[in-house]
Amino acid sequence: MSTRARDRLGGQAAIVGIGATEFSKDSGRSELRLAAEAVRAALDDAGLTPADVDGMVTFTMDTSPEITVAQACGIGELSFFSRVHYGGGAACATVQQAALAIAAGVAEVVVCYRAFNERSGRRFGSGVQHREPSAEGVALGWSLPFGLLTPASWVAMAAQRYLHTYGLTPEAFGHVAVTDRRYAATNPAAWFHGRPITLADHAASRWIVEPLRLLDCCQETDGGQAIVVTSLARARDLARRPAVIAAAAQGAGRAQEQMTSYYRDDLTGLPEMNVVARRLWHTSGLTPEDVDVAILYDHFTPFVLMQLEEFGFCGKGEAADFVREDRVPLNTHGGQLGEAYLHGMNGIAEGVRQLRGTAVNQVAQAGRVLVTAGTGVPTSGLVLTSDG
Repeated sequence: MSTRARDRLGGQAAIVGIGATEFSKDSGRSELRLAAEAVRAALDDAGLTPADVDGMVTFTMDTSPEITVAQACGIGELSFFSRVHYGGGAACATVQQAALAIAAGVAEVVVCYRAFNERSGRRFGSGVQHREPSAEGVALGWSLPFGLLTPASWVAMAAQRYLHTYGLTPEAFGHVAVTDRRYAATNPAAWFHGRPITLADHAASRWIVEPLRLLDCCQETDGGQAIVVTSLARARDLARRPAVIAAAAQGAGRAQEQMTSYYRDDLTGLPEMNVVARRLWHTSGLTPEDVDVAILYDHFTPFVLMQLEEFGFCGKGEAADFVREDRVPLNTHGGQLGEAYLHGMNGIAEGVRQLRGTAVNQVAQAGRVLVTAGTGVPTSGLVLTSDG
């Protein structure tokens, strides 16, 4: 991949609104209603109305189409609508798509959203039970017959290799589990609010797929989250302090599959996230030392460690010590382990709150935030900065 020139997207758009439903295990309402509630809340937060919106972006694997959510929210004509593939890997890419549309003059106000009943409805953790024939299904066909049926089992293969390569024990993953839930314990929106854990709690939690324990795994959540993006010029005229999109990137690595990239030369890293990291650092001009807060996708603890290493925060095999020593504020909302599993969209919202100075676990003078999307799949990331 060429990195000879910075792309021209950075600094042209900003996040101006965030909105969410409550995060629960049984929402009692449809996914469409969750999406509409989150979108309306985000528009209210931005000081905009449905009439201002002319673009919408969501993920695949979403049951609420852009035009249906637009209709439910009272949004009129759309000049841009898009869906990004690969589950949680799409989170930051939705914002990138919005920023691209705004920079190109295709749309003026774009809403990104994600809403599902992932606990009371379809649970990803229940594993693959039926799949229509597809090229992706063929790749999974090399793993499913051997019992690798769930996301946890797919991640466990790489996690076991990581521990073996660097001479570590599963306690290495416990530092991520403890850190996330420490922040969640003081976040009223989090599932683990008021419930911090210890390394002993982590070690005592039941095995899911060795070397992953229950507390290495993210929540299964009902809820919705929406993000409003517009041009930086327009953002400066709105009431909320804008979170500037300083850089946005997508990445897929060599020999990439969805969660089962077992035929690479090395299973101890995330090459697709390294693609994202190189582009984000190059475009933003920042380095790991410049990051005030890191919001790293944490559906499973091992991949948080690998992300820190791919982004250059520390050397290979050193991330557990990096987390244990609290060298950078990490997942200050509690992450998907402690707050909620919204495929990373709630992490983007936390990045915005940190830059606004309104986060529950506010980092003093936070001005540069790294946010990443799903790991083990083609993925994406953002660098968000304060304005000025």
